[in-house]
Amino acid sequence: MVDSRCGLHCTGCEYKESSGCGGCIETMGRPFHGECPVAACCQEKGFLHCGQCPDIPCNLLTGYSCDPEHGDTPQGARIEQCRIWRQDEEGNHQ
Repeated sequence: MVDSRCGLHCTGCEYKESSGCGGCIETMGRPFHGECPVAACCQEKGFLHCGQCPDIPCNLLTGYSCDPEHGDTPQGARIEQCRIWRQDEEGNHQ
């Protein structure tokens, strides 16, 4: 289930309840922390998620995914998730 633009799962996120955040898809790229540049880029290009972009992984997504302080554990997890979503979509079209 695609629940974000960048591959970060919103399901179970602590901010979903505490901040009433609907995630970047529901809020059109403005989750609890304000405008998200990854979501904005994805939306501007007309993609549901970054896995649909031919430039994956771009510098912007990589910067978010591999940020030492706020990035993924393990690093690059959201990039992998976007690739999985893309593979799932490609499998459904065959």
